[in-house]
Order: sequence, then C-alpha cells, then structure tokens
Amino acid sequence: MSQAAAEAPAVPLAAGCYNAFMTLVEITYELRSPLTEEQLRQLGQFANTYGLRSFRVDESKNQLSFEYDASRLRETQVAHVLGQARIAVARKVI
Repeated sequence: MSQAAAEAPAVPLAAGCYNAFMTLVEITYELRSPLTEEQLRQLGQFANTYGLRSFRVDESKNQLSFEYDASRLRETQVAHVLGQARIAVARKVI
C-alpha cells in the first residue's frame, strides 16, 4: 500500500459497528524465514486484538501484512508482537 493510500481519509464501516469511521493502515514486512506453526498460532491470538482487522501471509514473497485501525493500534505495537512471537523481519516493505 502506498503512503498516500495509507493516509487516505477514514473509511466508513458497516452500520451497527462501535465506531462510524476507522483510519485503516496496512503494513507489510519481508520475513527472514518462513513462519513456523507456533508463530502462526501466536499471530492468530494477536488477530483478536482490538484494532487489528486482518493479517495475511504471502508465502511466495515471504511477506507478512497487517491491516489495522491506526486510531487503536500503532506500528510499534505490531512490531512488538512480531518480536514476542520471535518473527524475524528483514525489512518493512514500502
């Protein structure tokens, strides 16, 4: 996702949601090695975090992407979870 797209205006959510608007951000990391089953399990637990909308693994590119509400989570919190799960990141993909 480009920086311009990441800074786009808030996206309206479906009716009945706790908040009428969210500031969605997507961040992608290149991984040093493929994820293990344990790392995937820990990411699944993180998926229940308030503000995290989704994550996806692109095994062909060895990348991990997160989509989150920037008003609820910060990039540093996402990076912290990666560290706790012992997921080695080669770099942030821009």
